[in-house]
Amino acid sequence: MSTLELAQVSRWFGNVVAVNDVTMHLGPGVTGLLGPNGAGKSTLIHMMAGFLSPSAGSVTLDGRPLYRDPEIYRDVGLVPEREEMYDALTGWRFVLANARLHDLPDPEAAARRAIATVDMTEAEERDIRTYSKGMKQRIKMATAIVHDPAVLLLDEPFNGMDPRQRLHLMELLHRLGDQGRTILFSSHILEEVEQIAQRIEVMVAGRHAASGDFRQIRLLMTQRPHQYTIRSSDDRALASAVMAEPSTSGVELVTDSAGGSVVQVQATDFSSFVHALPRVASRHGIRLLEVRPADESLESVFTYLVTR
Repeated sequence: MSTLELAQVSRWFGNVVAVNDVTMHLGPGVTGLLGPNGAGKSTLIHMMAGFLSPSAGSVTLDGRPLYRDPEIYRDVGLVPEREEMYDALTGWRFVLANARLHDLPDPEAAARRAIATVDMTEAEERDIRTYSKGMKQRIKMATAIVHDPAVLLLDEPFNGMDPRQRLHLMELLHRLGDQGRTILFSSHILEEVEQIAQRIEVMVAGRHAASGDFRQIRLLMTQRPHQYTIRSSDDRALASAVMAEPSTSGVELVTDSAGGSVVQVQATDFSSFVHALPRVASRHGIRLLEVRPADESLESVFTYLVTR
């Protein structure tokens, strides 16, 4: 089990600051790295992979600096976002070459295992130039795991994958994380991050905006009301009763997609509201049929962090 540590890391290119004073701790399991384009995600991943030096601060793996240490490369696997590959090679030769570069004792067996793991055995003898984008992503994944690294860094690994390929990669990441590997992947596919990642790290404009479980992060955002959609046996009466509660800042009775009504509530005090709602309903003889957070998705958290 390995741990990546970033301590007050910055990286600038001329007058452009790509990463600004980021401190981050990454341990075993699957972590999602979120942020809009230009947030610094790729720069951060390249520094974690040892291919880019920080302009300030330190990036270490189990206490050892990563930059220009070939021995550490044996412990790290990288799937870059950029698509440039050796298109004239077959998938088999590409993965085998990486196995040999790592000086593995049986590179052929290692390449065969890695290709099978990403479900590319049937296409291994085809030239990479004939691969779809999703297939290229999978063969890059094979090169990243061929040497059985303790750390995997994946930059937008789901790009170009069809639903079946995405499901396969999601299951693979779950399995590798459960084995105790340290996995960081960036993605704009927020629903998949929500399903895979045990933790998230959010980058906005080069800065580290948030860290942890996305629901925990949302609970800390007291500046913005929590939103709920509620269905009940008497939505009009419930809306009127909830409006009088001091923990709410807004109540609206709206028509849902099925033509029925729902109550939309903004709560300024999360804890008080969730305790007050059942009491209010009971006092007025109203049955609560559904209480659903309307803004607890990862997309909502991400959008709030980016725009606040």
